[in-house]
Amino acid sequence: MVIFAQNYIMSKSFSDLGVNALLQQGLEDLKISVPTDIQEKTIPLVFNQTEDIVGLAKTGSGKTAAFGIPLLQLIDIESTTLQLLILAPTRELGQQIHTNLTSYAAHCPEISIAAVCGGIPIKPQIERLKTPTHIVVATPGRLVDLASRGAINLKHLTHLVLDEADEMVSALKQDLDLIIKQIPKTRRTLLFTATLSGAIKQLVQNYMSKHVMQLEADMTTVGHQGIDHQYMVVEPIEKLNVLMHFLSSKEGQRGIIFCKTKAAVNKLGKNLAIHKFSSGALHGSLSQGIRDRIMGQFREGHIDILVATDLAARGIDVKEVSYVINYHLPDTFEAYVHRSGRTARAGAKGLSLSILQEEEVQDLPEFENELGIVFSKFKKADAQSIEENNGLLWAKKIFKTKPNRTISDQFRENISTVFHHLTKEELIEKVLANYLAQNATAHQKNEVLKHPKTK
Repeated sequence: MVIFAQNYIMSKSFSDLGVNALLQQGLEDLKISVPTDIQEKTIPLVFNQTEDIVGLAKTGSGKTAAFGIPLLQLIDIESTTLQLLILAPTRELGQQIHTNLTSYAAHCPEISIAAVCGGIPIKPQIERLKTPTHIVVATPGRLVDLASRGAINLKHLTHLVLDEADEMVSALKQDLDLIIKQIPKTRRTLLFTATLSGAIKQLVQNYMSKHVMQLEADMTTVGHQGIDHQYMVVEPIEKLNVLMHFLSSKEGQRGIIFCKTKAAVNKLGKNLAIHKFSSGALHGSLSQGIRDRIMGQFREGHIDILVATDLAARGIDVKEVSYVINYHLPDTFEAYVHRSGRTARAGAKGLSLSILQEEEVQDLPEFENELGIVFSKFKKADAQSIEENNGLLWAKKIFKTKPNRTISDQFRENISTVFHHLTKEELIEKVLANYLAQNATAHQKNEVLKHPKTK
């Protein structure tokens, strides 16, 4: 039986919700003073009820604090057993949850929190778990590995949290099944998801109690607040040039470009690098060290553009992301929610732009109806603007090219003699004219290939 809890009386402070002074201090240190909708609804239920909870909340709604704050307060610090297990689909999200919980509990040093995620050596994690640990944040695959080695004891768990469960039911279900078999049936389960798909409903039926409390954050104001959903229609041959024109207009701002496949991420990432965009590519087949380095560069502002697959981008919590681009429209509504939710965080405004081919436009009404959003059409740059932008990118490429130190002095002197009598302005004019002439020739050749003469 599902008990709906959307109409729970709203409070105005964490104190009103029953949060203790030490955890309030941790929140104040983070400049968090007003609970979000999902926090106002979840925290009292965790404290005052005993039923399992299904939370429907979009990315960026504050759900980590919604389950993290009350469960931190319920930890029995007198006990040395593992009491709370939080499962996340990716290492990046797991680390983000661990960082958040550690920050919330900054004034509660007695609470021991560990992160055990894949992609890094397992031996240090085994050593870490030999010390008393109250809370573990884990990815399913690594947890199964640790359990098979006898390195973690799950028999005394009182609470299980499944965060971004919509991702786990597809890619990680086998590991999840193995974990559920090893934990007490008497534990309380909290599940958070962006949408209630059929797979999620099946997971709730299989893993949770018969009496489940279902709550929903204000999806219209939390999940989409501040996000401008737009689309543009392009021909396949112009897609990259249109994208680069848009990126040039957003120079200095941070954004994430989503592709469906790892191959597409690699290809687009390479093209952006060739044109000297400040960018990096992120997908699951990269080594964890490379993923960490790229994420660190993006988070610290050393690169402006991240090209990523959906799964690789889970756990990215960067507040200053100005725009998100769907270079390929995602296959699911949940994926679109997670993508667009990377922008407009912490009350900021943001743009979610989908670059579509003509046949994809027919899919937009389904996204609008399912997610309660409205797409507006983004005006595509005209051919002249795109050509001028490509010329500008060509000039920047030359500017950033490192001098070749291997050529002979005589050759360099001969070249210099050719240009000796030209002023800087004259040289620029001639180089630009040469670029435009070559570009026009290449364009004519493409037209011939596209429209061959017939007898």
